[in-house]
Amino acid sequence: MIKNIKLLLILLFFAAAQGYSQVNFVNAFTNLSFSSPIFLTHAGDGTNRIFVVQQRGLIKVFPNDSMTSSASVQNFIDVSNLVNQSGNERGLLGLAFHPNYSSNRYFFIYYTRSSDGALRISRFTTQSGNPNKADSLSELNMLTIAHPTYTNHNGGCLMFGSDGYLYVGTGDGGSGGDPGNNAQNVNSLLGKILRIDVNTPNGGNNYSIPPSNPFAGGGGAPEIFATGMRNPWRFSQDPVTGTIYCGDVGQDAVEEVDTIAVGKNYGWRCYEGNSPYNTTGCQAIGTYTFPIATYPNSGSDISITGGYVYRGARVPWLVGRYIYADYGSRKVWKLLLNGGTVSDNSVIGIAPQGVPSFGVDQNNELYIVGSSGTIYKLQDALIGINGNSNELPAGFSLEQNYPNPFNPATNIFYNVGESSLINITTYDMTGKEVSVLLNETKAAGRYSVEWNAANMPSGVYFYKMTINGSQSIEKKMVLVK
Repeated sequence: MIKNIKLLLILLFFAAAQGYSQVNFVNAFTNLSFSSPIFLTHAGDGTNRIFVVQQRGLIKVFPNDSMTSSASVQNFIDVSNLVNQSGNERGLLGLAFHPNYSSNRYFFIYYTRSSDGALRISRFTTQSGNPNKADSLSELNMLTIAHPTYTNHNGGCLMFGSDGYLYVGTGDGGSGGDPGNNAQNVNSLLGKILRIDVNTPNGGNNYSIPPSNPFAGGGGAPEIFATGMRNPWRFSQDPVTGTIYCGDVGQDAVEEVDTIAVGKNYGWRCYEGNSPYNTTGCQAIGTYTFPIATYPNSGSDISITGGYVYRGARVPWLVGRYIYADYGSRKVWKLLLNGGTVSDNSVIGIAPQGVPSFGVDQNNELYIVGSSGTIYKLQDALIGINGNSNELPAGFSLEQNYPNPFNPATNIFYNVGESSLINITTYDMTGKEVSVLLNETKAAGRYSVEWNAANMPSGVYFYKMTINGSQSIEKKMVLVK
């Protein structure tokens, strides 16, 4: 009985602890601030420069250094004269560098045209001999899509996929409820994910159609890759698995995360999330592909911002997780997809500012674009690692495992002050050794190791780090099944 009470108290303590932020949001460039930033990316040319897109028509470029001064920031291109800036959702919305940018100097932007609000995807070229300056007169129109009079639901995401094709996200045309039923109309380019080949002009266009597009042979607009989107503001592709994740902004009930695949119909306006919205004239339910995750549009949760699968090194326990946010509440989630099933979908923190977008640098480190002008990077709140590879631990330490309580796996974080033989072992409450997780020489640095306790019963366990067979550090953890 006493053991059970003790276990309950421990569980309550750790459960309460989980309410605190699991990550800190650190100003990535302390000397810089931006005006209406909505996207961040890199050129993929080996320089690891950072490009920040400002909604009113300016793209900034600067060295990827936390101490970069404002004097080092340059105007890469100014297209404010081309951009319709009326309303909160129009403007310069997207940027993507060609996979062969290092040799051809091509990059692509997505903006709403000043004259009529039409959606415009254009190619520009960087000046020869000046990688920090684009030729503003080099615009080549790739695709222009007429947009209704509404100023919202423009989409705006551009991405080159692993197949080398350019992917384009378009909103349903605006207002509420998709009054034109554009998302389900296969002859309309609105409310879609499009895919085009920008390397091969064809038929009077500055692009051609990938042969595997669902309507490449007819029956609908050949540029369409997937249908039934409401406003796919941000999507990205996991460089490891190839999965395309998209945050599709909901109407007034549900925000959703989708995995995008060729020829799929994601349901809008027939369905919002998993629920019927307006099924007039809609097909059988089996026709549609439903989200992998949703959350209610309620309170301050008002608009999903799609992000990236984390493949960086700063926060090891986030690797493989899809990171996304809500613009209104500023909540940031991690989502783990295993074999088509979501095994984890939980909030890891609250961003200091609204989150219109995420971005990654050339090392796949993740950034959060703050609506008030600050760019943030993630820092592990549990172990206080700032992620700077130049900063080695001052000594040896064993940090609290995460998650805790856990089921069935958890990560154990430890710091090595100098090259040493490190042994990490787990024990049950009787002191019996359960597993040896590590027994090898490690160079100075910060590390983590996973313990999978799938075959162990619930209860309190201990883990111990031994350095060079003598000095040891021990901590407690709780397995709950």
